[in-house]
Order: sequence, then C-alpha cells, then structure tokens
Amino acid sequence: MVVELYTVGLVAVGLTLLGVGVLPRFIGDRAVSMPIFFVGFGVVLFSLPFVPFVPDPLEQGESAEHLAEFGVIIALMALGLKIDRRPGIAEWSVVWRLLAVTMPLSIAGAALLGWWTLGLVVPTAVLLGAVIAPTDPVLASEAQVGEPGKGFAEDHDRPEDHEKEVRFALSTEAGLNDGLAFPFTNLAIALALVGLAPSNWLGEWLLVDVVYKIAVGTLAGIVLGWILARIIFITVPETQVANSVQGIEALAGTLIAYGATEVVGGYGFIAVFVAATMVRNYERTHEYNDSLHDVTEFTEQAVMALIMVLFGGALVGGLLEPLTTEAIVVALVIVFVLRPLAGFVGLLGSGHDRAETAAIAFFGIRGLGSFYYLSYGLNHGVFPDADMLWALVGVIVLISVVVHGISATPVMSLVESE
Repeated sequence: MVVELYTVGLVAVGLTLLGVGVLPRFIGDRAVSMPIFFVGFGVVLFSLPFVPFVPDPLEQGESAEHLAEFGVIIALMALGLKIDRRPGIAEWSVVWRLLAVTMPLSIAGAALLGWWTLGLVVPTAVLLGAVIAPTDPVLASEAQVGEPGKGFAEDHDRPEDHEKEVRFALSTEAGLNDGLAFPFTNLAIALALVGLAPSNWLGEWLLVDVVYKIAVGTLAGIVLGWILARIIFITVPETQVANSVQGIEALAGTLIAYGATEVVGGYGFIAVFVAATMVRNYERTHEYNDSLHDVTEFTEQAVMALIMVLFGGALVGGLLEPLTTEAIVVALVIVFVLRPLAGFVGLLGSGHDRAETAAIAFFGIRGLGSFYYLSYGLNHGVFPDADMLWALVGVIVLISVVVHGISATPVMSLVESE
C-alpha cells in the first residue's frame, strides 16, 4: 500500500498534538515524562512499512537545524517568562557558578574524552564539547520552575522559596547556556576552517564570537524586552477579538527578539531569554502573565513533542549504528560522571546542602540545544566522523530523556520534602 507522505504527516502530527493534550492527565506526578512517550511513538510510527519517510539529520541537516532552532527559542521564551526571581549578582549566584565553572569544565571534559578515547580530530572533539554544553530542562519539565508567580517571591529567604532553588538553578542555567554554547561551537567551526594555530582564529574569536555577540545579544534582549513589555501591558484586552488572541505577543516577541538580534550579529538565544525575563519583571503581578505563559508553554510542548517523534524515527533509521563500545562508554561517562562532577565543582562553597547540590549537578539534561548546535556546526564546517557525532549525541540525549525523565519527579519530591 502506497501512502502519501502528506497524509501520514497529518495523522502523525494530529496524534502527537493529541498526546500533548491528553498525556498530562494520565502521567501526572508519576515517575515518567512525556518525551519518553513521544520518542517511543516515533519509533513505532517510522517502523511501519507504509510510512514513506525516515528522518535523517545527516541528510536533512538544514531542516534539522531550523526545527531545533525554533524549538530552542520557544523554550527560552517559556523559561524566561516563568523566572520569578529578579536578576542580580547575588540573587543568581548559583547560575553564575554553573555558567562560569560547570559549563567550561563540561565542554573541556567532553572534548578531551572525544579526542583521547574516540580518536576524534581536535575540531570535531571541540564541537562535541560545545554540543553537549547546553542543558535542557524542557525534556524533564518536572525539574523546571512552575508557572509565573509560583516560584520565588520578592523575599526569597523563606523556607518555601529555598525548596525551589534546584528548579531555579536548572531553569536559569538552561536559559543562558543555550546562548553561551555558541562561542564554543563557533570555535570548533573556526578550527575546522582555518586550522589549529591560534594566530589564525584567536583574536577574531575573542572579539567577535565572545565579546561582541554576547554583548549585543544581552543588550538587544534588554531593549527589545522592555519595548515588548510596554506594548503588552499598556492596555488590557477588552473586546472579544482581543481576548481571543491573548498571549500571542509572547510568540511574536520571541521571533522578533531572535531575528532582530541575529540580523545585527548578536546571539539571538541570549536575546530571547533576556527579553523574556524583562517582560516577566516588568509587571510581575499582572494576570496577563498567565496568558503569555500558557501560549508559550503549549507551543513549547508541541514543538518538543514533534522533535522527539522525529528523533524516534531517526533511531529507527539507524542514527545509532555508528556507535562503538568506546562511544557508549563515553556517553555514559558524560551523563553520569562528567556533568555531576563538573556540577559539584561549580557549586563548591555555594552554601547549598548536599541534596540540592546533588540534584543540580545530576540533572544536566541534554536535548533540543544539543540537536541544534550539532546541526549548525555540521552545516557550517567540515568535520570528520559526523555520523559518529550524531550517534554519540543521539545516545546521550536518549539516555538523558529516559534517566532524567524517570527520576525528575521522585528526586524533586525528595529534595523539596527535606
């Protein structure tokens, strides 16, 4: 039986969206997360003999890049709109530790493992380190902060607020390291294009990829976020039409902040997250925050589900076939040793108790960001062993989806009960 791709696609998307709407009613607080179901659905769907298409991120590199890119920016806006604690040096100290210490250690450790254990050339090993840098709590949403107004209050010294410290740390780390992984991805591309000699890339990389693009992304996020907040909260929707499109400004702001920042050469991921936190902090108690949150939350979950279904299909198509025993060992070390160890080092002296430290260090969830940066890197540079990279990143994300997805609910309950 020959079935058109379009027809199969309609059914697949419909079933996926149905799952997004219905699954939360059944899994509730159980030790399982939705991405596990969608990966499984993708495996089943693309195993059917009449399905005329199997996803292949190597063959469909540009499509994979842009789909993952859209998923990341929506997730960043959704995260930023949920962060209740005002940005600050002291208030966000745990985040700065994870970004300044844990993230570089994770990148260096993964690159070293790839080079030493798997024999990857230096540019490919550096790309591996950059790709596994972004964390992604959307794949274990049980570890995220909750809806706006249900995270931290103005005075976050109360016991109930400290119970949310793990969620806050993981959410804000994911919000910022998605953008900060870009300089290291660009470093890998530079090494692949112009060679290892620092004289060929160091100056431009530091000035443009590190200083300029991060600064522009941050500044653009502040300015565009303030403008967007003014537009959103200047009036209250009163007409039927206005009420029917409540919250759509969040999606519009996501696309504007990302696209405008990229046009001027900044990091759009940073701009989107910063803009979202600006909107969230502009009118913290306004009920319209709920509408903004609801729209981005649904879009985030829908895009995540579709990507996970395609990921399941890629697994059926042989994504993991290039894996060797050494590569599987490297994947396990990255998930269960490297990230937790780097997390513990980053949190030394932070004042968090052992349970909080262990939870923050353990939940280095990999997902959409890793897919995006790998696609982007391979589309902009020539890297040997690209199939091995996809297999390695694929198994890391698969392990993360299963292990972190199953453990998030019981671990969060245990930490917050102490």
